[in-house]
Amino acid sequence: MNKLILFTILIIASACSVQQINQTIDDYMKGGDKLTTEEVTSGLKEALIQGITKGSDNASKKDGYFGNSLIKIPFPPDAAKVAKTLRDIGLGKEVDRFVMTLNRGAEDAAKSAKPIFVNAIKRMTIEDAWAILKGGDDSATQYLQKTTSQPLYNSFKPIIRNSLNTVNATKYYSDLVKRYNQVPFVDKVNPELDDYATNLAMDGLFKLIAGEEKNIRQDPVARTTAILKKVFSYKE
Repeated sequence: MNKLILFTILIIASACSVQQINQTIDDYMKGGDKLTTEEVTSGLKEALIQGITKGSDNASKKDGYFGNSLIKIPFPPDAAKVAKTLRDIGLGKEVDRFVMTLNRGAEDAAKSAKPIFVNAIKRMTIEDAWAILKGGDDSATQYLQKTTSQPLYNSFKPIIRNSLNTVNATKYYSDLVKRYNQVPFVDKVNPELDDYATNLAMDGLFKLIAGEEKNIRQDPVARTTAILKKVFSYKE
């Protein structure tokens, strides 16, 4: 086993400082428990899958988006004038109802995200590891964002569209926009919603996954399996 390759992957999993990396290399050269390439790669993938599972589970529960200020999807900024005008004419409750249903749609769609991420993880290569090596606590999440954003968008958009229809978010938004467009002297707006909801729902998932990744890297209690403990404790 080439030591340079082994430690490239090991450092990815550790996300250590330069000093910690040097210490880890020194410790390895002196002996101790050896990690195989398979163990380290398996540990990294398992950590990512754990982060994805927790992130998507948290996002898909009730108030996973709506009750989390970090990822809550607001009224579309491009249509902010719609919300303000409607509130000014006494339709604030309708605006709030739409925002809630918009987030309910994202929560419903989040259930379908995990398999897309898992497929990307299975394709991870040693070359991918070098890119992750250059990153920080969320470097693996950044890798996922880079490699899954387009396929996730393609798969997620029809799911989001269906979810928004299921919770009536699309209807509420269309009704609000129509009522806005009836106000004299306003510039008409387009009631298209799918792209906005899809992108914000994806951004929210990536934020939750990044938080779980950081937790696994930094908190030994979060390492819930033998392989996670072995791989990630190697930096300590």
